[in-house]
Amino acid sequence: MHENNTFLYEKPDRSFFLREDVTQVAKDLLGMLLVSGKNGVVTAGKILETEAYCGRGDKACHANGKRTPRTEVMYREGGVAYIYLCYGIHHLINIVTNVEGQADAVLIRALEPVEGIEVMRERRNFTKAKLASGPGTLTQAMDIKVSQTGTDLLGDEIWIAKSYEKDFEISEGTRIGVDYAGEDAFRPWRFIIKGNKLVSRPVRSDKRKSPVTTSEFH
Repeated sequence: MHENNTFLYEKPDRSFFLREDVTQVAKDLLGMLLVSGKNGVVTAGKILETEAYCGRGDKACHANGKRTPRTEVMYREGGVAYIYLCYGIHHLINIVTNVEGQADAVLIRALEPVEGIEVMRERRNFTKAKLASGPGTLTQAMDIKVSQTGTDLLGDEIWIAKSYEKDFEISEGTRIGVDYAGEDAFRPWRFIIKGNKLVSRPVRSDKRKSPVTTSEFH
């Protein structure tokens, strides 16, 4: 592994990922680090933006009403990566949560780079500040691929490191790109660190409220 400060990135216990409220896990991931140690090169970013998806009764979730070879990893015990291709181009990383069989997951939507920034720039051929301000761009910056789906996030390939900052407010809004989900599209299950300019986009102010509440599923 990298000689750098890789091992100073302390991982949470498995229990962090096994909690039944996926929205709470999505909030708690904010301020934590997503770290990649692929091929001995370490890159890390502070998590700025997440979206929660529930495997039961949430039409926006890939696992809703069906179990396929692609989504099989979502049914594993929490603490593994679910990585899929969006539009056949973008590799998107999700954190599987809850106990085995529940298929909950949290999509990571934006990072603030904190280590390996020059490497990230090279991977993205990019010179501007927003290196990882989107679910597809952050995986490109960190060289995370769909072939790594199922990776244990307590290992040394891709992992979550404990938060080093919690002094921030959280803004909540509706998830992005899930209009097909009907009423479930209006769940306020997107979370960002309020005021951070590196999120993928500001929280949408939507006055309509979904009749489905978090408590019905958690």
